[in-house]
Amino acid sequence: MFESTEAATAAQLHGAGGGVDLQRAIAFPVLFAEETQAGRQQFARVGYISHIRLSGRSYEFRFTFDPTIPPISNAALIEAGLELGIANGELSRTHWAVKEPDLFKTLLRNVAPTRSKPRVFTINDPEVTEDVLVSVMMPFDASFQEVYNSIQGATEDVRLRCRRADEIWENPAIIQDIVNLIDRAKVVVCDCTGRNPNVFYEIGIAHALGREVILITQSEHDVPFDLRHLRYIRYLNNGEGLKSLREQLAKRLSDLA
Repeated sequence: MFESTEAATAAQLHGAGGGVDLQRAIAFPVLFAEETQAGRQQFARVGYISHIRLSGRSYEFRFTFDPTIPPISNAALIEAGLELGIANGELSRTHWAVKEPDLFKTLLRNVAPTRSKPRVFTINDPEVTEDVLVSVMMPFDASFQEVYNSIQGATEDVRLRCRRADEIWENPAIIQDIVNLIDRAKVVVCDCTGRNPNVFYEIGIAHALGREVILITQSEHDVPFDLRHLRYIRYLNNGEGLKSLREQLAKRLSDLA
């Protein structure tokens, strides 16, 4: 118990009578690792201890693994040992240690990538989103400027902000700027008007990245068959139509925010 634990940390987990405060000790997330054996690939899991009791000189406990965190190889743990506070050889014996580092942050940075890596562009791992950002995917054409103005107005009405890919230049390749914009956004507004292939490609990226997508169009015939099962906002590109677009879009954004 508390082997390979800093003395000051262990002292904080003892109760008034000198014994271990078990309920406090099991409140932390747990890294369940097998003892490393030569020539055998082994994996650790992240989870929690749900119940524990002292039986004689032994501790009996029940635990659950977090199903959202994939198994982590012992080799990866050894590589991240310094940041996790795991000393050399510590995985070679059975013990219960309590460490100071934040387990989840350390794993996300070092040993537990949560996303597959595309080959055409890159995405942040772990993902980083901005709760107030709405990205807009639409044709870069002067005839859509008033439409974009209405979308901007809708986001401002609900205290959000929107950006379009042609407003930024962070990377040499425009596709990377587009992907970054989609990946950082909480909501992606996509205009299907004119059946622009770039917009359709961007809709696919947004769906694959798990973003909330709002489809808008001037004609229902411009919504592809594979997307017609999704609700969309139909608008007219005139003063009254754009006013209605702003109102409908603001209501939907408000619901999502």
